[in-house]
Amino acid sequence: MGGVPAATGAGAGGSGRLIVNIEASIISFMSSVNQNGRHIDDAALDLERLDRSDPTLLHEQVAAEIRRAIADGEAGPGERIPQAKDLAAELGVNTNTVLRALRVLRDEGLIEMGRGRSIRVTGTPERGVVVAKMKELVDIARQQGYRRDELVAMLESMALPERLGPTMVSRQ
Repeated sequence: MGGVPAATGAGAGGSGRLIVNIEASIISFMSSVNQNGRHIDDAALDLERLDRSDPTLLHEQVAAEIRRAIADGEAGPGERIPQAKDLAAELGVNTNTVLRALRVLRDEGLIEMGRGRSIRVTGTPERGVVVAKMKELVDIARQQGYRRDELVAMLESMALPERLGPTMVSRQ
């Protein structure tokens, strides 16, 4: 590769190998990027533009669009989805709106935002709905003055016997 002279001779300390390794890493990285600059392992999401006349908050509409795309199989667990700035451009909203939606989805357990700008699908929309409803339940319980241990006891008393197994529930 041009511009970087390879070190040679006994005093080089192996820096020639370092340059070769760096060049190999660059070639490997570049081969994983398509012509649009996106990584090949990024899932493409077919998102609709948002309806600004809808009374639903924009970040909630963004979260719903991403949930729908994941539910439709456009990205599955372990797959990366486009960066926030790319999603914002596709949806016609500000990047901060998308970031707020991504935080909602992260809190639901649907995605994970890693170092850099990596966003990976980690759950299913069904699990995300359950997590969202659980958070809603916790908020309502707090507003009504229930403590954590009281809420846990209520949930345990409501659990379905079929799901607990024979050691947890005595059958009549």
